[in-house]
Amino acid sequence: MKFFYEQKGYSKNWIDKRLRGIAVRQELTEEWKERGLNQQSDYAILTSEISKATFGMTPAEYKQHKNLPIKSKENLRDHMTDLELIFTMLGEKMTTEISQQEKPKAMPAHKKVAKRGGGVAGNARKDAEKELGKTVISHENYLGFSVDSKPDIASP
Repeated sequence: MKFFYEQKGYSKNWIDKRLRGIAVRQELTEEWKERGLNQQSDYAILTSEISKATFGMTPAEYKQHKNLPIKSKENLRDHMTDLELIFTMLGEKMTTEISQQEKPKAMPAHKKVAKRGGGVAGNARKDAEKELGKTVISHENYLGFSVDSKPDIASP
């Protein structure tokens, strides 16, 4: 996976965060499997809850925000900045931690946990935005850039 991102021209710092995000996501899906969830549709619903609580948008809305084709195979996370990846990781990691602590059994309980985990990341994002005086939710994406002209969206 690292080689794939290097070949596409992503910065080393961005690649490190993206790979860590993949590991955090894998921990979360393993937690959901242990709690009896194994349908991709369940994962999509819960991911949407985390995203809404973190960024105020579902993944589909976020793709639209970044001008990414909604029905494409473009992975939204491959178009996120450092801070967007970090807040995504925080929401997913908090959801994992809360789920491990509370051990939800039914989908409504899982949704509440996902909202709470994403809410922690959403509050942290809002605090960061107040500090920075600007939003961390970016319109930037990697579409249409060659390796040589690709901006380092991992930098502010």
